[in-house]
Amino acid sequence: MRSTHRMTRAAYLQSLEEFRGFIKEHCAAVRGVNEEILYDIQLAVDEACTNIISHGYADLDPGSIILDLDIDTDADKIVVSLTDFGHSFEPSSTPIPDVDAPIEERELGGFGLFFIQQSMDELDYQVTEDGNKMILTKYLRKPVVEDDNEDRSAARKQ
Repeated sequence: MRSTHRMTRAAYLQSLEEFRGFIKEHCAAVRGVNEEILYDIQLAVDEACTNIISHGYADLDPGSIILDLDIDTDADKIVVSLTDFGHSFEPSSTPIPDVDAPIEERELGGFGLFFIQQSMDELDYQVTEDGNKMILTKYLRKPVVEDDNEDRSAARKQ
């Protein structure tokens, strides 16, 4: 079963709470969504929206953020698309923070994209004439990778 939901809000930090509530409202009762998955999705959206607000709309009048939520229980995944109309960026050019450095030696900030990558299973970023779009995917069940050698060993034991 598949359902889609959309919410558009002004690019203000005050909108983050509404986005979190929207995600909880539509995802909490979905089969396969536990507290950890819900937290991961909310964290990734919080970080992505904070980056849009702080960097995407920097030196611009605050625009909007469009959150599209695609819940596909047949494919066991939730896809969140965030669209904005601010400055674009290239995720692969963002430096990876040194998480092993002592806290007093770390740069301030720079962990948003890292947290997004750690909490979601897939991240895609597209710049089109329809805006900048960050697509975040969370799988509700991790795909099982079967090892042919293990299957053959198990068959021999029988």
